[in-house]
Amino acid sequence: MTGTVTATLLALCPALLVAGFLIGRRSAHPTGRSDVGTPVERATFETLHTASLAAPALRAGLTQDTARKSARHLRTLLGTDALAVTNRSTVLTWDGTAEHPHTPHVMPHVTPALAGGGRSVAFDCGCDDLDCPLRWAVAAPVVADGRVLGAVVAYAPRESAVLARATDEVARWVSVQLELAELDRSRTRLIEAEIKALRAQISPHFIFNSLAAIASFVRTDPERARELLLEFADFTRYSFRRHGEFTTLADELHSIDQYLALVRARFGDRLSVTLQIAPEVLPVTLPFLCLQPLVENAVKHGLEGAVTNSRIMIGATDAGAEAEVVIEDDGVGMDPDELRAILRGEGGASHGIGLSNVDERLRQVFGDAYGLVIETGVGAGTKITIRIPKYRAGVHVP
Repeated sequence: MTGTVTATLLALCPALLVAGFLIGRRSAHPTGRSDVGTPVERATFETLHTASLAAPALRAGLTQDTARKSARHLRTLLGTDALAVTNRSTVLTWDGTAEHPHTPHVMPHVTPALAGGGRSVAFDCGCDDLDCPLRWAVAAPVVADGRVLGAVVAYAPRESAVLARATDEVARWVSVQLELAELDRSRTRLIEAEIKALRAQISPHFIFNSLAAIASFVRTDPERARELLLEFADFTRYSFRRHGEFTTLADELHSIDQYLALVRARFGDRLSVTLQIAPEVLPVTLPFLCLQPLVENAVKHGLEGAVTNSRIMIGATDAGAEAEVVIEDDGVGMDPDELRAILRGEGGASHGIGLSNVDERLRQVFGDAYGLVIETGVGAGTKITIRIPKYRAGVHVP
Protein backbone atom coordinates (compact mmCIF):
# COMPACT_ATOMS: atom_id res chain seq x y z
CA MET A 1 0.00 0.00 0.00
CA THR A 2 1.47 3.37 -1.03
CA GLY A 3 1.24 6.79 0.59
CA THR A 4 1.83 5.58 4.19
CA VAL A 5 3.39 8.89 5.28
CA THR A 6 0.47 10.89 3.92
CA ALA A 7 -2.10 8.61 5.53
CA THR A 8 -0.30 8.73 8.86
CA LEU A 9 -0.16 12.52 8.80
CA LEU A 10 -3.83 12.78 8.06
CA ALA A 11 -4.67 10.44 10.89
CA LEU A 12 -2.68 12.40 13.46
CA CYS A 13 -4.24 15.85 13.75
CA PRO A 14 -5.79 18.49 11.43
CA ALA A 15 -3.54 21.11 13.06
CA LEU A 16 -0.54 19.32 11.59
CA LEU A 17 -1.91 20.04 8.14
CA VAL A 18 -1.95 23.76 8.85
CA ALA A 19 1.54 23.59 10.31
CA GLY A 20 2.75 21.72 7.25
CA PHE A 21 1.26 24.35 4.96
CA LEU A 22 3.02 27.15 6.84
CA ILE A 23 6.31 25.25 6.79
CA GLY A 24 5.90 24.72 3.05
CA ARG A 25 5.34 28.44 2.47
CA ARG A 26 8.34 29.43 4.55
CA SER A 27 10.51 26.88 2.74
CA ALA A 28 9.52 28.02 -0.74
CA HIS A 29 12.48 28.86 -2.90
CA PRO A 30 12.69 32.59 -3.80
CA THR A 31 12.71 31.72 -7.48
CA GLY A 32 9.36 29.97 -7.14
CA ARG A 33 10.83 26.42 -7.19
CA SER A 34 9.20 24.14 -4.60
CA ASP A 35 11.64 23.34 -1.79
CA VAL A 36 9.58 22.21 1.20
CA GLY A 37 12.37 20.44 3.02
CA THR A 38 11.90 17.16 4.85
CA PRO A 39 9.82 14.21 3.67
CA VAL A 40 7.28 14.98 6.42
CA GLU A 41 6.98 18.58 5.23
CA ARG A 42 6.59 17.47 1.62
CA ALA A 43 3.95 14.90 2.57
CA THR A 44 2.04 17.52 4.58
CA PHE A 45 2.09 19.98 1.71
CA GLU A 46 0.93 17.31 -0.76
CA THR A 47 -1.87 16.32 1.62
CA LEU A 48 -3.09 19.89 1.84
CA HIS A 49 -2.95 20.29 -1.92
CA THR A 50 -4.87 17.06 -2.55
CA ALA A 51 -7.52 17.98 0.04
CA SER A 52 -7.97 21.36 -1.64
CA LEU A 53 -8.66 19.59 -4.94
CA ALA A 54 -11.38 17.41 -3.41
CA ALA A 55 -13.13 20.15 -1.44
CA PRO A 56 -14.90 22.15 -4.22
CA ALA A 57 -16.93 19.17 -5.46
CA LEU A 58 -17.95 18.13 -1.94
CA ARG A 59 -19.09 21.68 -1.15
CA ALA A 60 -21.90 21.04 -3.64
CA GLY A 61 -23.26 18.13 -1.56
CA LEU A 62 -23.06 14.34 -1.84
CA THR A 63 -24.22 13.23 -5.29
CA GLN A 64 -22.99 10.80 -7.89
CA ASP A 65 -21.26 13.61 -9.76
CA THR A 66 -19.56 15.17 -6.71
CA ALA A 67 -18.52 11.74 -5.42
CA ARG A 68 -16.97 10.92 -8.79
CA LYS A 69 -15.06 14.22 -8.91
CA SER A 70 -13.69 13.90 -5.39
CA ALA A 71 -13.00 10.12 -5.19
CA ARG A 72 -9.66 10.19 -6.99
CA HIS A 73 -8.34 12.86 -4.64
CA LEU A 74 -9.69 11.04 -1.57
CA ARG A 75 -7.96 7.85 -2.71
CA THR A 76 -4.73 9.79 -3.15
CA LEU A 77 -5.07 11.10 0.40
CA LEU A 78 -5.36 7.55 1.69
CA GLY A 79 -2.79 6.01 -0.66
CA THR A 80 -5.06 3.00 -1.08
CA ASP A 81 -5.61 0.62 -4.00
CA ALA A 82 -9.30 1.37 -4.46
CA LEU A 83 -11.96 3.54 -2.90
CA ALA A 84 -15.74 3.70 -3.04
CA VAL A 85 -18.08 6.48 -1.95
CA THR A 86 -21.66 5.56 -1.11
CA ASN A 87 -24.85 7.18 0.01
CA ARG A 88 -27.27 5.30 2.25
CA SER A 89 -28.54 3.02 -0.51
CA THR A 90 -26.01 2.66 -3.32
CA VAL A 91 -22.40 3.02 -4.43
CA LEU A 92 -22.06 6.50 -5.93
CA THR A 93 -18.60 5.99 -7.41
CA TRP A 94 -15.59 3.66 -7.50
CA ASP A 95 -12.01 4.73 -8.06
CA GLY A 96 -8.79 2.75 -8.38
CA THR A 97 -8.27 -0.91 -9.25
CA ALA A 98 -10.72 -2.07 -11.89
CA GLU A 99 -13.97 -3.17 -10.29
CA HIS A 100 -13.52 -6.50 -8.58
CA PRO A 101 -16.12 -9.30 -8.70
CA HIS A 102 -16.84 -8.60 -5.04
CA THR A 103 -17.60 -4.89 -5.48
CA PRO A 104 -21.32 -5.43 -6.23
CA HIS A 105 -21.49 -6.58 -2.61
CA VAL A 106 -20.13 -3.30 -1.18
CA MET A 107 -23.42 -2.13 0.30
CA PRO A 108 -24.10 -5.23 2.47
CA HIS A 109 -20.68 -4.69 4.06
CA VAL A 110 -21.25 -0.93 4.43
CA THR A 111 -24.73 -1.18 5.96
CA PRO A 112 -23.41 -1.77 9.52
CA ALA A 113 -21.38 1.45 9.28
CA LEU A 114 -24.44 3.35 8.05
CA ALA A 115 -26.53 2.01 10.90
CA GLY A 116 -23.83 2.15 13.54
CA GLY A 117 -24.25 5.75 14.58
CA GLY A 118 -20.88 6.92 13.24
CA ARG A 119 -18.71 3.85 13.86
CA SER A 120 -16.37 2.48 11.20
CA VAL A 121 -16.60 -1.14 10.08
CA ALA A 122 -13.69 -3.25 8.79
CA PHE A 123 -14.41 -6.37 6.76
CA ASP A 124 -12.81 -9.15 4.74
CA CYS A 125 -13.78 -8.94 1.08
CA GLY A 126 -13.92 -12.72 0.76
CA CYS A 127 -11.24 -12.95 -1.91
CA ASP A 128 -9.40 -16.31 -1.92
CA ASP A 129 -6.62 -15.14 -4.25
CA LEU A 130 -3.51 -14.36 -2.15
CA ASP A 131 -2.46 -11.71 -4.71
CA CYS A 132 -5.87 -10.03 -4.69
CA PRO A 133 -5.46 -6.26 -4.16
CA LEU A 134 -8.89 -6.03 -2.53
CA ARG A 135 -8.78 -8.60 0.25
CA TRP A 136 -9.62 -6.18 3.07
CA ALA A 137 -11.58 -2.92 3.45
CA VAL A 138 -12.75 -0.38 5.99
CA ALA A 139 -15.98 1.64 5.70
CA ALA A 140 -16.12 4.95 7.60
CA PRO A 141 -19.48 6.73 7.81
CA VAL A 142 -19.97 10.26 6.54
CA VAL A 143 -22.08 12.17 9.06
CA ALA A 144 -23.44 15.68 8.61
CA ASP A 145 -25.79 17.50 10.95
CA GLY A 146 -26.22 14.32 13.00
CA ARG A 147 -27.34 12.27 10.00
CA VAL A 148 -25.38 9.46 8.37
CA LEU A 149 -25.34 10.36 4.68
CA GLY A 150 -23.08 7.62 3.32
CA ALA A 151 -19.62 6.15 3.69
CA VAL A 152 -16.06 6.26 2.44
CA VAL A 153 -14.83 2.70 1.77
CA ALA A 154 -11.08 2.12 1.40
CA TYR A 155 -9.65 -1.16 0.06
CA ALA A 156 -6.23 -2.74 0.59
CA PRO A 157 -4.45 -6.09 0.03
CA ARG A 158 -4.22 -6.71 3.79
CA GLU A 159 -5.52 -5.42 7.09
CA SER A 160 -4.02 -2.06 8.11
CA ALA A 161 -4.60 -0.13 11.34
CA VAL A 162 -3.07 2.96 9.73
CA LEU A 163 -5.51 2.81 6.81
CA ALA A 164 -8.44 2.31 9.19
CA ARG A 165 -7.53 5.40 11.19
CA ALA A 166 -6.77 7.47 8.10
CA THR A 167 -10.13 6.49 6.53
CA ASP A 168 -11.89 7.68 9.67
CA GLU A 169 -10.12 11.04 9.39
CA VAL A 170 -10.91 11.39 5.70
CA ALA A 171 -14.57 10.55 6.32
CA ARG A 172 -14.69 13.19 9.06
CA TRP A 173 -13.13 15.72 6.70
CA VAL A 174 -15.71 14.82 4.03
CA SER A 175 -18.43 15.25 6.67
CA VAL A 176 -17.20 18.79 7.43
CA GLN A 177 -17.30 19.72 3.73
CA LEU A 178 -20.86 18.41 3.44
CA GLU A 179 -21.92 20.34 6.55
CA LEU A 180 -20.46 23.48 4.98
CA ALA A 181 -22.39 22.68 1.81
CA GLU A 182 -25.60 22.43 3.84
CA LEU A 183 -24.82 25.75 5.54
CA ASP A 184 -24.37 27.33 2.11
CA ARG A 185 -27.72 25.94 0.98
CA SER A 186 -29.42 27.06 4.20
CA ARG A 187 -27.95 30.53 3.81
CA THR A 188 -29.18 30.70 0.22
CA ARG A 189 -32.69 29.58 1.23
CA LEU A 190 -32.74 32.12 4.06
CA ILE A 191 -31.65 34.97 1.81
CA GLU A 192 -34.23 33.97 -0.81
CA ALA A 193 -36.93 33.94 1.88
CA GLU A 194 -35.84 37.35 3.11
CA ILE A 195 -35.92 38.77 -0.41
CA LYS A 196 -39.44 37.40 -0.84
CA ALA A 197 -40.44 39.02 2.44
CA LEU A 198 -38.91 42.29 1.28
CA ARG A 199 -40.80 42.16 -2.01
CA ALA A 200 -44.01 41.61 -0.06
CA GLN A 201 -43.31 44.87 1.78
CA ILE A 202 -43.16 46.95 -1.40
CA SER A 203 -46.06 49.22 -0.70
CA PRO A 204 -49.28 48.36 -2.56
CA HIS A 205 -50.11 52.04 -2.14
CA PHE A 206 -46.97 52.95 -4.09
CA ILE A 207 -48.01 50.67 -6.94
CA PHE A 208 -51.57 52.04 -6.92
CA ASN A 209 -50.41 55.66 -6.69
CA SER A 210 -47.85 55.17 -9.46
CA LEU A 211 -50.47 53.76 -11.81
CA ALA A 212 -52.84 56.57 -10.85
CA ALA A 213 -50.15 59.16 -11.58
CA ILE A 214 -49.42 57.54 -14.96
CA ALA A 215 -53.13 57.53 -15.78
CA SER A 216 -53.35 61.25 -14.98
CA PHE A 217 -50.90 62.00 -17.80
CA VAL A 218 -52.55 59.80 -20.44
CA ARG A 219 -54.66 62.65 -21.86
CA THR A 220 -52.63 65.71 -20.88
CA ASP A 221 -49.15 64.41 -21.72
CA PRO A 222 -49.23 61.00 -23.50
CA GLU A 223 -45.44 60.93 -24.03
CA ARG A 224 -44.81 61.48 -20.30
CA ALA A 225 -47.33 58.74 -19.51
CA ARG A 226 -45.52 56.37 -21.87
CA GLU A 227 -42.12 57.13 -20.28
CA LEU A 228 -43.49 56.62 -16.77
CA LEU A 229 -45.13 53.35 -17.78
CA LEU A 230 -41.77 52.08 -19.06
CA GLU A 231 -40.11 53.20 -15.82
CA PHE A 232 -42.77 51.35 -13.84
CA ALA A 233 -42.33 48.19 -15.92
CA ASP A 234 -38.54 48.22 -15.53
CA PHE A 235 -38.78 48.95 -11.80
CA THR A 236 -41.16 46.06 -11.11
CA ARG A 237 -39.20 43.72 -13.41
CA TYR A 238 -36.02 44.41 -11.43
CA SER A 239 -37.72 44.20 -8.03
CA PHE A 240 -39.37 40.87 -8.79
CA ARG A 241 -36.63 39.17 -10.79
CA ARG A 242 -36.22 35.48 -9.91
CA HIS A 243 -32.49 34.86 -10.12
CA GLY A 244 -29.44 36.10 -8.28
CA GLU A 245 -29.05 37.19 -4.67
CA PHE A 246 -26.52 39.89 -5.60
CA THR A 247 -26.53 42.91 -7.86
CA THR A 248 -24.22 45.79 -8.72
CA LEU A 249 -24.40 49.24 -7.19
CA ALA A 250 -25.02 50.56 -10.71
CA ASP A 251 -28.11 48.35 -11.22
CA GLU A 252 -29.47 49.10 -7.75
CA LEU A 253 -29.07 52.86 -8.29
CA HIS A 254 -30.72 52.57 -11.72
CA SER A 255 -33.75 50.91 -10.12
CA ILE A 256 -33.81 53.62 -7.45
CA ASP A 257 -33.78 56.29 -10.17
CA GLN A 258 -36.82 54.64 -11.77
CA TYR A 259 -38.57 54.51 -8.40
CA LEU A 260 -37.87 58.20 -7.78
CA ALA A 261 -39.15 59.11 -11.25
CA LEU A 262 -42.48 57.54 -10.31
CA VAL A 263 -42.50 59.34 -6.96
CA ARG A 264 -41.77 62.70 -8.66
CA ALA A 265 -44.68 62.09 -11.03
CA ARG A 266 -46.93 62.11 -7.99
CA PHE A 267 -45.33 64.77 -5.76
CA GLY A 268 -43.69 67.02 -8.31
CA ASP A 269 -41.51 69.79 -6.84
CA ARG A 270 -42.19 68.71 -3.26
CA LEU A 271 -39.38 66.18 -3.63
CA SER A 272 -35.78 67.24 -4.13
CA VAL A 273 -33.21 64.49 -4.70
CA THR A 274 -29.45 64.96 -4.81
CA LEU A 275 -27.21 62.16 -6.09
CA GLN A 276 -23.44 62.21 -5.62
CA ILE A 277 -22.05 58.98 -7.03
CA ALA A 278 -18.37 58.22 -7.63
CA PRO A 279 -18.18 56.30 -10.94
CA GLU A 280 -15.44 53.97 -9.67
CA VAL A 281 -17.79 52.32 -7.14
CA LEU A 282 -20.57 51.51 -9.62
CA PRO A 283 -19.30 47.92 -10.28
CA VAL A 284 -19.26 47.07 -6.54
CA THR A 285 -21.42 44.03 -5.71
CA LEU A 286 -24.00 44.13 -2.92
CA PRO A 287 -27.05 42.12 -1.82
CA PHE A 288 -30.04 42.43 -4.15
CA LEU A 289 -32.68 44.98 -3.04
CA CYS A 290 -30.32 46.36 -0.43
CA LEU A 291 -30.59 50.12 -1.08
CA GLN A 292 -34.03 50.40 -2.64
CA PRO A 293 -35.96 49.73 0.61
CA LEU A 294 -33.87 52.36 2.38
CA VAL A 295 -34.70 54.97 -0.25
CA GLU A 296 -38.38 54.01 -0.09
CA ASN A 297 -38.18 54.44 3.67
CA ALA A 298 -36.62 57.90 3.20
CA VAL A 299 -39.43 58.88 0.84
CA LYS A 300 -42.12 57.53 3.14
CA HIS A 301 -40.92 59.38 6.23
CA GLY A 302 -39.33 62.34 4.49
CA LEU A 303 -42.14 63.24 2.15
CA GLU A 304 -45.50 61.61 2.70
CA GLY A 305 -47.53 63.70 5.07
CA ALA A 306 -45.02 66.56 5.01
CA VAL A 307 -46.42 70.03 4.49
CA THR A 308 -43.25 71.53 3.05
CA ASN A 309 -40.78 70.23 0.54
CA SER A 310 -38.50 67.36 1.42
CA ARG A 311 -34.89 66.69 0.50
CA ILE A 312 -33.22 63.29 0.01
CA MET A 313 -29.50 62.87 -0.58
CA ILE A 314 -27.97 59.67 -1.96
CA GLY A 315 -24.20 59.44 -2.05
CA ALA A 316 -21.70 56.72 -2.92
CA THR A 317 -17.98 57.29 -2.44
CA ASP A 318 -14.75 55.35 -2.77
CA ALA A 319 -13.31 54.48 0.66
CA GLY A 320 -10.26 52.44 -0.27
CA ALA A 321 -11.12 48.75 0.07
CA GLU A 322 -14.78 49.66 0.56
CA ALA A 323 -17.55 51.71 -1.00
CA GLU A 324 -19.53 53.93 1.36
CA VAL A 325 -23.17 54.63 0.60
CA VAL A 326 -25.16 57.29 2.45
CA ILE A 327 -28.92 57.84 2.25
CA GLU A 328 -30.14 60.91 4.12
CA ASP A 329 -33.51 62.64 4.44
CA ASP A 330 -34.82 65.62 6.39
CA GLY A 331 -38.09 63.94 7.33
CA VAL A 332 -39.80 63.04 10.59
CA GLY A 333 -37.08 60.68 11.81
CA MET A 334 -37.80 58.23 14.62
CA ASP A 335 -37.14 57.54 18.25
CA PRO A 336 -33.77 55.72 18.70
CA ASP A 337 -35.34 53.17 21.07
CA GLU A 338 -37.98 52.37 18.48
CA LEU A 339 -35.25 52.05 15.85
CA ARG A 340 -33.37 49.54 18.01
CA ALA A 341 -36.56 47.51 18.39
CA ILE A 342 -37.06 47.53 14.61
CA LEU A 343 -33.52 46.30 13.98
CA ARG A 344 -34.15 43.49 16.47
CA GLY A 345 -37.18 42.53 14.37
CA GLU A 346 -39.60 43.67 17.07
CA GLY A 347 -40.97 46.81 15.44
CA GLY A 348 -43.72 47.31 12.91
CA ALA A 349 -43.24 48.11 9.25
CA SER A 350 -44.72 51.62 9.62
CA HIS A 351 -41.39 52.98 10.89
CA GLY A 352 -38.81 51.25 8.81
CA ILE A 353 -39.60 49.53 5.55
CA GLY A 354 -37.14 46.66 5.29
CA LEU A 355 -34.60 48.13 7.75
CA SER A 356 -34.14 44.94 9.77
CA ASN A 357 -34.22 42.84 6.59
CA VAL A 358 -31.44 44.84 4.93
CA ASP A 359 -29.37 45.05 8.12
CA GLU A 360 -29.54 41.29 8.65
CA ARG A 361 -28.64 40.44 5.05
CA LEU A 362 -25.64 42.78 5.08
CA ARG A 363 -24.35 41.12 8.25
CA GLN A 364 -24.93 37.64 6.84
CA VAL A 365 -23.00 38.38 3.66
CA PHE A 366 -20.18 40.65 4.89
CA GLY A 367 -20.03 40.09 8.67
CA ASP A 368 -21.33 41.91 11.74
CA ALA A 369 -19.05 44.88 11.11
CA TYR A 370 -21.08 45.77 8.00
CA GLY A 371 -24.58 46.36 9.35
CA LEU A 372 -26.53 49.57 8.92
CA VAL A 373 -25.29 52.66 10.76
CA ILE A 374 -28.35 54.84 11.40
CA GLU A 375 -28.40 58.36 12.85
CA THR A 376 -31.88 59.63 13.64
CA GLY A 377 -34.12 61.35 16.17
CA VAL A 378 -37.70 62.50 16.37
CA GLY A 379 -38.06 65.42 13.94
CA ALA A 380 -34.36 65.26 13.04
CA GLY A 381 -34.49 63.25 9.82
CA THR A 382 -32.56 60.05 9.19
CA LYS A 383 -29.08 59.30 7.90
CA ILE A 384 -28.16 55.72 6.95
CA THR A 385 -24.58 54.75 6.16
CA ILE A 386 -23.56 51.45 4.57
CA ARG A 387 -20.03 50.19 4.00
CA ILE A 388 -19.62 47.57 1.27
CA PRO A 389 -16.36 45.67 0.70
CA LYS A 390 -15.24 45.98 -2.90
CA TYR A 391 -14.35 42.30 -2.90
CA ARG A 392 -15.60 39.40 -0.81
CA ALA A 393 -15.21 35.73 -1.74
CA GLY A 394 -18.49 34.22 -2.93
CA VAL A 395 -20.12 37.59 -3.49
CA HIS A 396 -20.60 38.13 -7.20
CA VAL A 397 -23.28 38.77 -9.80
CA PRO A 398 -24.11 35.57 -11.73
